[in-house]
Amino acid sequence: MGEAEALYPPIDPYETGMMLAGDGHRVYWEQCGNPDGKPVVFLHGGPGAGCSPDHRRFFDPARYRIILLDQRGCGRSTPHASEDAAALRHITTWHLVADIELLRRNLGIPTWQVFGGSWGSALALAYAQAHPQAVSELVLRGIFTLRRHELEWFYEGGASAIFPDLWEEFIAPIPVLERSRMIEAYHRRLSDPDPAVHVPAGVAWSKWEASTLTLRPDPQLIAEMTEERAAVAFARIENHFFLHGGWFREGQLIEDASRLRGIPAVIVQGRYDVCTPIMTAWDLHRAWPEADLVVIDDAGHAAFEPGIAAALVAATDRFAADSGE
Repeated sequence: MGEAEALYPPIDPYETGMMLAGDGHRVYWEQCGNPDGKPVVFLHGGPGAGCSPDHRRFFDPARYRIILLDQRGCGRSTPHASEDAAALRHITTWHLVADIELLRRNLGIPTWQVFGGSWGSALALAYAQAHPQAVSELVLRGIFTLRRHELEWFYEGGASAIFPDLWEEFIAPIPVLERSRMIEAYHRRLSDPDPAVHVPAGVAWSKWEASTLTLRPDPQLIAEMTEERAAVAFARIENHFFLHGGWFREGQLIEDASRLRGIPAVIVQGRYDVCTPIMTAWDLHRAWPEADLVVIDDAGHAAFEPGIAAALVAATDRFAADSGE
């Protein structure tokens, strides 16, 4: 089954808004599908990637009330991190968790399904562990928990064993003497006020991720992720989160998996995911065996790879049916 066959047809929102989140931030949100359907909130990756129209298509629009939001600093939310690096001061995991809960309350939703992939899986876990009573189910993909060895694998040289050619491009903007701490070295460049410094750094950071997301190269994805404005926001926000370990204690999301007991869940993981290797999904599943783990043997990291997309839609269809919607 191909990606197009797996996903539901494109739809438009029936309502959009900008939520006042505090600290000068306004968070874009939208609702699609059936206003009387089963509520689900989609949490995008990155952090800093923003939502796209195709993200609405993981859910049956006849059965789901689909809520998407652009997390602080990216997408249609303001201030945009590409234009205002100072906005990062009020962007942390716990600001985002509070924003999600505020949106749920503003929309009058008692409980909702939480769907998140990559960074979105970390945010979904953090939100569900903080507000388990608000979560009806979890659908997670490409598990990422920001443990130190996860960050070192992808940003400090581990993945260069698989992509040495792309790694050379990634480290090119960084002087040799600074390459032992790539996240810190990139932070200095991404926070530089001079566009001649932060724009190339943002593009290089984003290109490394875009080029390694899929099992086979996706030129369109690479082009979208290296558009300068989006790339700078994406890189600044990601780097900011990674520099601070997501404001988690080491191993927190897996250690606190017991808080998720009783929440039905599906974990979808690509076997050949280089960005967030299967080791983390496996560790989470061992700590939380009640969650169903679905391993896609011919996929990398991206949500729109055919096997991953099909498994995600199967999970949302299952939970729609289980709810009686």
